[in-house]
Amino acid sequence: MKKYAEDYTLTELMVVTTAREFRNGEVAFIGTGIPMVAGMLAKLTHAPDLTIIFEAGAADPELEHLPMSVGEPRTFRMAGIAAGLFDIFSLTQRGRVDVGVIGGAQVDKFGNVNSTCIGDYGNPAVRFPGSGGAGDIACLCKRTVILMPHEKRRFVEKVDYLTSPGWIDGPDGRNRAGLQWGGPSAVITTMGVIRFEEKTKKPYLESYHPGLTPEEVLENTGFEIDVSKAIETEPPTEEEIWILREKVDPEGIFLKK
Repeated sequence: MKKYAEDYTLTELMVVTTAREFRNGEVAFIGTGIPMVAGMLAKLTHAPDLTIIFEAGAADPELEHLPMSVGEPRTFRMAGIAAGLFDIFSLTQRGRVDVGVIGGAQVDKFGNVNSTCIGDYGNPAVRFPGSGGAGDIACLCKRTVILMPHEKRRFVEKVDYLTSPGWIDGPDGRNRAGLQWGGPSAVITTMGVIRFEEKTKKPYLESYHPGLTPEEVLENTGFEIDVSKAIETEPPTEEEIWILREKVDPEGIFLKK
């Protein structure tokens, strides 16, 4: 029987929830922060044969110590491939990457992500860094997991700028855009987990985090979302928290309390 932890942070809960999205034997395109920590946790628990690839050029490294970013030397330790950005993205173009993790400033009801600007592109109220590779990941990975702080201003009916395509405008949106596969499978937030109906691609709340209610999630979401099937998010186990704190990030680089 699983022993669930009682002492954990919201960041640790999001890391564990993200790690559970990775399946053993898959290839995962992950970035700095929560995705990296989640990938390492997955490999140390239920997915030892998960192959992690990093944008800067490393594929399938043996991560002895948590890297500070996707481009630092520790990502290349005992790597199966030590190449460059072009080589890594060529894997996604060939359909070899199962799952990618992205984030942004806005997400809409079809899982489209904006990390470019708020307002009109030519005269924006706020300008963001842009895609940084997320557009390619969203287009070319077999599925994507989106990480997002759950605020009404971020969860909008339609993104101000479509940086990274989700289901675009519905079930046939990606096909019309020439995208042969992929699409968002989950939006993991600070309040819960949102998924998309298989046929309609409409969003529904799969789970809400402990201490919250479906109604609170609704209040902080700027589009219609079905909460009728929602259950409480499975909390981290004692083992998962121990591995995170003692093996993955003992210095608290990304898991600061």
